Amino acid sequence: MKAAPTAQQRLLDLQAVDTAIAQLQHRRRSLPEHVLIAEGHKVRTRLGERLVELRTRISDLELEVEKAESDLVPVRDRRVRDQQRVANGSVTDPKQLSALITEIEHLGKRIGDLEDVELEVMERLEQATGERDRVATERLTGEHELRRLIALRDAQQAELDAELVSREGARKAIAAELPADLVAAYDRTRTRTGTGAAALVQHRCSACQLVATPADLARYAASPADEVLRCVECDRILVRVAESGL
Repeated sequence: MKAAPTAQQRLLDLQAVDTAIAQLQHRRRSLPEHVLIAEGHKVRTRLGERLVELRTRISDLELEVEKAESDLVPVRDRRVRDQQRVANGSVTDPKQLSALITEIEHLGKRIGDLEDVELEVMERLEQATGERDRVATERLTGEHELRRLIALRDAQQAELDAELVSREGARKAIAAELPADLVAAYDRTRTRTGTGAAALVQHRCSACQLVATPADLARYAASPADEVLRCVECDRILVRVAESGL
């Protein structure tokens, strides 16, 4: 392939812009906020699921407390009635009175057992409510942090996008100055290797860093100035510059 030496050297400017574009794109993809935001979404989902579990548990426990209280009411009422009968002397038969007193004792034990059940359920309810409040606070804090990270990421992306637009405009301008076949060859190589063109500096390809052999250097030196060279190691377009040492 033939191309004017100035056009070949201009490829290095195109490569510099493409390198800058690739770096900007990499920075955009690699913003640490991406990972933090993804993790934040996972935590928010996990905490949301935990809140649903806790709210369901609290609802169930509240029903248990209501049931425990409703179980206590008739037993307490009966003990009050029996105690009143004993106190007002309406029961005169000794056997009936003894049975009534025994029943009062039994009701007292029953009330104690039911109150223990109610207390245990209320303690579990208190624990679940505290856990719900803690998780809700943690989720709210996470939401604030997630919004902060998203805003920070968006601001950085907007800045990088603006720079990318500028660089891409510069690329189009440079590419428009060059022969279409030279740009096409450069782009094919860049797509394949990541770098389309490199300078030959002090006998060394600046892309793969291979030092050219004396035979290759002789061939480079003997090639016409408009001959487009290729690195024998990496096949990138090799551009002769003042520092090539030919």
